[in-house]
Amino acid sequence: MADLLSIGLSGLAANKTSLAVTGHNITNVNTPGFSRQDTVQATRNPQFSGAGYIGSGTTLVDVRRTYSEFLSTQVRSSTALSSDVEAYRSQIEQLDSLLAGTTTGITPSLQKFFSSLQTAAEDPANIPARQLVLSEAEGLARRFNTVSSRINEQNEFINKQMVAVGDQVNRLATSIASYNDAIAKASANGQQPNDLLDAREEAVRQLSTFIGVTVVAQDNNSLNLFVGSGQPLVVGSTTSRLEVGPGQADPTRFEVSFVSGGSRQGITSLVTGGEMGGLIRYRSETLDPTLNSLGRLALAVSDQVNTQLGQGLDLKGQVGSALFGDYNDTVLAQLRVRAFATNTSNVQPALNITNTSVLTTSDYRLEYDGSNYTARRLSDGAAMTVGMTITPPPASLDGYPITLDFADAAGRDQGFELVIGSAPAAADKFLLQPTRRGATTISAQLDQPDQLAFAAPLRSEANLQNRGNGVIGQPSIGNVQNPLVPADLQGLSPLTMTYAAPVAPATTGTLTLSAPGGVTFSPATLSITPGQSNTLSYTVTSGGSTVEVSQAFSGRPETGDTFTLGFNQNGVSDNRNALKMVDLQNKQTVGVDPTVTGISTGVSFTDGYGDLVERVGTLTAQARQDSAATGAILKQATDNRDSLSAVNLDEEAANLIKFEQYYNASAQVIQVARSLFDTLLNTFR
Repeated sequence: MADLLSIGLSGLAANKTSLAVTGHNITNVNTPGFSRQDTVQATRNPQFSGAGYIGSGTTLVDVRRTYSEFLSTQVRSSTALSSDVEAYRSQIEQLDSLLAGTTTGITPSLQKFFSSLQTAAEDPANIPARQLVLSEAEGLARRFNTVSSRINEQNEFINKQMVAVGDQVNRLATSIASYNDAIAKASANGQQPNDLLDAREEAVRQLSTFIGVTVVAQDNNSLNLFVGSGQPLVVGSTTSRLEVGPGQADPTRFEVSFVSGGSRQGITSLVTGGEMGGLIRYRSETLDPTLNSLGRLALAVSDQVNTQLGQGLDLKGQVGSALFGDYNDTVLAQLRVRAFATNTSNVQPALNITNTSVLTTSDYRLEYDGSNYTARRLSDGAAMTVGMTITPPPASLDGYPITLDFADAAGRDQGFELVIGSAPAAADKFLLQPTRRGATTISAQLDQPDQLAFAAPLRSEANLQNRGNGVIGQPSIGNVQNPLVPADLQGLSPLTMTYAAPVAPATTGTLTLSAPGGVTFSPATLSITPGQSNTLSYTVTSGGSTVEVSQAFSGRPETGDTFTLGFNQNGVSDNRNALKMVDLQNKQTVGVDPTVTGISTGVSFTDGYGDLVERVGTLTAQARQDSAATGAILKQATDNRDSLSAVNLDEEAANLIKFEQYYNASAQVIQVARSLFDTLLNTFR
């Protein structure tokens, strides 16, 4: 009877614990990361009797946690990937909306500017039309400024977000280290502390939403966590930390540093996964190239418009003034170069743009080892060939100032030069950003409409006494005059062309050139086919200016007919230079490959911006697809994990009934033992 009573008591104890475990499961049905638990029973050691071994009841040997390391690892990795893609998508959608918007993008302002030029070209003496050009130029510059400002605001938000994410990573790392310590101590008795294990697993999962981690289990039930390329964030109960702050090269781009004890290591380029990885990936793949592309376009617009204005004459007969500000201003040139925080010298080079047409959208890194300069293009890691000249001669005793120019392995000029006034220290580094601030600093500076140079500097006409019907077109200067010198052009006036008819059997006549003393030209005679359209091409040198002239010639002149080329002294109604400015809208002047001849390799202003919008739009569409895909993968991984580990209320309700019945049955065993004992006692009364 005593044995029967003991058996009943063991059943009561076992099923009471099972009921408690079931209740624990039910109350934690909504606890994040909770894994359902169940009890594991075993029989007690049997007792030997003459008839053999008789069972002595049951005992609980374990409260088991339903858990799969494989499924949990899938959830962690899927969480890190999904958070990365979501962070990237949320940022790029804002950028796409900004660039492609009909009211926020650059294209509408570009179209309005060139439309105003077209209107002004139709009536070049119309002051209100000229004033509209100035207004639209200011609107275009402000649009560039606004878009750039919005993108920079997004970068500032990313910086703040990276700091917040870094704080969360450090907080969770500390929490996981504490769990490691508590679990190691609790496991010393040989049993698993299930609730602590679940809490730690949930902390690791939360950490994966912020940064990708590699988890390595240890023999003492602790977990070691690694980030980047293997930097140990958590080792047992010891933690390192991440610090997010201004970058050494560019303080406006926050960087991630891994700090362990007294050592510090930059790991920005090594971070993947989680919100931190997504923000860094978006900044490097999309944000910075977009700013550079936008800056390159602004520089190209400013350069091409100003250059063309400088090739014409305004209403006062003066060389045209620049419409946009000087992008090679000393202050702006120095802002394009950022010295690394680790530099030991105070040298501040200046970066001057030499050719906006061949600029890339990349940044560059320049290093000095004490005797040589090396440079690398950061977009593709290509090494640059660095050429050095001493400017201006004579240099100081240390060989400075110097000018550095850059070309890639194919010999392509990169479109800028670096002026260094004094020798840097050995190991000094510089970040070169030729186009980064182009859209931020563009400005319209011309405020007098009569200073817009719409007239061409040269004009041609036929002698009124000519007997033939030869027609000479207006001249166009093919090479850029930098600067245009009116006195030189006045000095070549008039350049006379005298026609001589062909002598049989020849079919082509000739135009013989003559000019005032001191003026040279080449060739001296030009061939003409009467009755057909001809193109005249020749070079004239007057004073310090050399101009390459081309113009059309048609009709049938007579021998002795003369035509003249001269300075366009009073070109009030001349719109030829204005038309050339209008043509800039479709001229391929952005991203030109200087090593390719014979074919056009660049794009126009509109196409250049269109390429940028298309690229960002494509990346946005891809990000949305990735978001949907990674979201589905995460849901599947979570569902797989929950199918094994999550609490099922229906199942737990059934367990409650089952264990209640077991408990009642065990109590009935005790009742039977009591009845037997009472019966035995009553026999002796």
